[in-house]
Amino acid sequence: MVLVAVLMFGFAFALVPLYNVFCEITGLNGKTSGQVAEDVLKTQVVDENRIVTIQFDGTVNSELNWEFRPTEFEMQVTPGKLYKTEYYAKNLSNRDVTGRATYSVSPGKASLYFNKTECFCFTEQTLKANEEVLMPVTFIVDSKLTKDVNIMTLSYTFFKLPSS
Repeated sequence: MVLVAVLMFGFAFALVPLYNVFCEITGLNGKTSGQVAEDVLKTQVVDENRIVTIQFDGTVNSELNWEFRPTEFEMQVTPGKLYKTEYYAKNLSNRDVTGRATYSVSPGKASLYFNKTECFCFTEQTLKANEEVLMPVTFIVDSKLTKDVNIMTLSYTFFKLPSS
């Protein structure tokens, strides 16, 4: 029985990373493909006849005393071209705090075509007391994006890490 309990605990512990890998591969839950810029740019054909609206959203979990928002709320992009935007973050507390962002892209079926090549969500972010920063996001909307998608939303939520 102890062995079964240990195996069940191990399986439950492994589900989170397995789920994340599954979502990145399939695009489920708004996960993007995670390709690097050079690989994405090699396969892109710029579609000058098409414009896609990208909406940006940013929220903070209630346990994190930060202000967090996009510097622009909407951008018109041409599929196949590289774009950059930024998010503003400020630590509103009087001590250093570390957070990590999770992201999603909607609609879900379009998430495989949204490729972030630089993103603050890949690393932990530590802000000193009352520190303000701009966090860059560089991305490409794949030119193979299906024609029925004209609006995409990139959404981030910042969470406080337990160690901070």
